[in-house]
Amino acid sequence: MALTVHKLARLKEPGRYLDERGLYLQVTETGVRSWIFRYARDGRERWLGLGPLHTVDLKTARERARQARLQLLNGIDPLDARKAARAEKVLEAAKTLTFEEAAKDWFATHERKWSNEKHRAQIKGDLRRLAFPKIGRVPVAALDTGLVLKVVEPVWRRTPETASRLRGRIENILDWATVRGYRSGENPARWRGHLDQVLPARSQIAKPNHHAALPFAELPAFMAALRAREGIAAMALEFLLLTAARTGEVLGATWDEIDLHEKQWTIPAARMKAGKEHRVPLSDRALKLLKGLPREKGNPFVFIGAQKGSGLSNMAMATLLRRMGRDDITVHGFRSTFRDWAAERTAYPNHVVEMALAHVIGDKVEKAYRRGDLFDKRRRLMADWARFAETPRPESASVTSIRAGSA
Repeated sequence: MALTVHKLARLKEPGRYLDERGLYLQVTETGVRSWIFRYARDGRERWLGLGPLHTVDLKTARERARQARLQLLNGIDPLDARKAARAEKVLEAAKTLTFEEAAKDWFATHERKWSNEKHRAQIKGDLRRLAFPKIGRVPVAALDTGLVLKVVEPVWRRTPETASRLRGRIENILDWATVRGYRSGENPARWRGHLDQVLPARSQIAKPNHHAALPFAELPAFMAALRAREGIAAMALEFLLLTAARTGEVLGATWDEIDLHEKQWTIPAARMKAGKEHRVPLSDRALKLLKGLPREKGNPFVFIGAQKGSGLSNMAMATLLRRMGRDDITVHGFRSTFRDWAAERTAYPNHVVEMALAHVIGDKVEKAYRRGDLFDKRRRLMADWARFAETPRPESASVTSIRAGSA
């Protein structure tokens, strides 16, 4: 006999109660009452839940059972069809990931490869300030060329260098989203063959802004003025000069990276721009400077800061240059000073000099054949550089003198 509304009200004992053609009311040990549909597929008995009695009445349950029978008639397994529909809903929901959410996930994935804290802050700051207000809430699946241009174009005409970095990051984020399955199709932030057709080349808007560098002929005089100064910042700047290293590499240097016996400084990959360990040969002057540095118990940094346990401030060397009256040059520019000196005053091969600067050398084929780091040749190069830096030159008399600054 088929179930009725009156019978349903009385069915409280645990069990399964048949209505018609595979439709049952199921009562569990805990008193939960729900509809289930029994059917066979490929010789297997299967049960399809149709909803709880307090929500799905008898008429609706019979209609749902009828729809399941129609699916079976069409060769569709109702249970498999339901699972596929749920998976599709999950996928569609995932595709509503916004650009801001995707950007944060992308940043978290790649954060380790950016060893410089200032660089990481710049990436997050540019996205938060320039991109998120306009497209942060837009699903990555919906981003198109028009929306990308809405972000990039106003900045492009004002500060093309910033806009170029921003465009590249948007392109990387959208590539990440495509691989993750959050979007499909061409990347609307792609430059070559796409945005380069609607945005003017950077060279047409602004000339590249290189770091102001000290002419190498002035270095001996500058070095003499620098050594006349006291303080950790002056010693750090001299060490940077002698090693041709980057600011972050020097400021982050710790004593466990220094081997005074082997006369070398090994910078771990995590702190290098190229993500590769870099060995720096230390000249006699660099070793003497290191041995004369003050140390603080429990502080691992080579160049200690004002606060206990800290390293030297990121702006300490730049501030020192201003105090010396040298607003016309930058700390990073000393790498160019070294590069120009090596090219014009020495016969060292280009790849030796580039390796001293920790630049990536050549294409994949060249790198495959040059597996060493040319350390012995670089040791001679850095020794010659140290001698040049501290040897007064006759031409230095005709060079504009270093302006004196207050301590």
